[in-house]
Amino acid sequence: MSKYQQQIETAVALRGTVSIAELADMLGVSDQTIRRIVKPLEEAGRLEKIHGAIRSVHNPVTAPFQARMEQNRQAKARIATRLLDLVADGQSLAIDTGSTSGFVAQALQERRNLTVVTNSAYVACTLAMRPGNRVFMAGSQLRDHDGAAFDRAAFATIERMQVDLCILSAAQVHPSRGFLVRDQCEADIAVAMAGIAAKAIMAVDRSKFTRDNSARTIAIPHLPADLTIVTDAPPPADYAGILPPGRVVLAQGAEDGTIEARRNQS
Repeated sequence: MSKYQQQIETAVALRGTVSIAELADMLGVSDQTIRRIVKPLEEAGRLEKIHGAIRSVHNPVTAPFQARMEQNRQAKARIATRLLDLVADGQSLAIDTGSTSGFVAQALQERRNLTVVTNSAYVACTLAMRPGNRVFMAGSQLRDHDGAAFDRAAFATIERMQVDLCILSAAQVHPSRGFLVRDQCEADIAVAMAGIAAKAIMAVDRSKFTRDNSARTIAIPHLPADLTIVTDAPPPADYAGILPPGRVVLAQGAEDGTIEARRNQS
């Protein structure tokens, strides 16, 4: 497979559907060249060509997780693409089981020789068969709705590792309570991954920044002070108290805002 074909497959996997014009702009080639590159992929059943665009044909995850992957898909794809810039070939990573982390795993297929520890079957499968990668599945008993492991073996595997980066996600970000998840085991895994990483990254889209207190959520404790937040829009001004100064990284296409303006001035 050519480099262009791989880049097209990755872009379509991330976004579901991408116009031919967007792909041409991304690769710096003509629309006709994109059609020529895509033709063998279409004939092999790897992609589907529709009017003026290319669409993914894959549906590799279970229904509940798939539903979460479809929510705010474009925002998560932008976050994943931006986060890719923060990861170099040959680095070691711990990645959690959020749907945004699923998009990050797809984007990371462009990197080489990664060492990855994850409690997500989806993340593990996405990255395990890339040449040069070493992937460690943390845990043996998987949850039925998202293929995530939180058993004793998961924590034991994580605790034996040391990594350059951990990539985390959250169900909600609250201006006073911080980064929240649905279950205690998810908070515990986040703490374990942050504990083995030289640097921690939180990937959350703009829909997660809400003051809603109606849902049962648990705060992730003991996150590092230098945590980097990658998101698709500047958080509201009243979130500045829980976000480390200068640590908000915006995905391409995000609108300007107060926190981003402060980051650029720092």
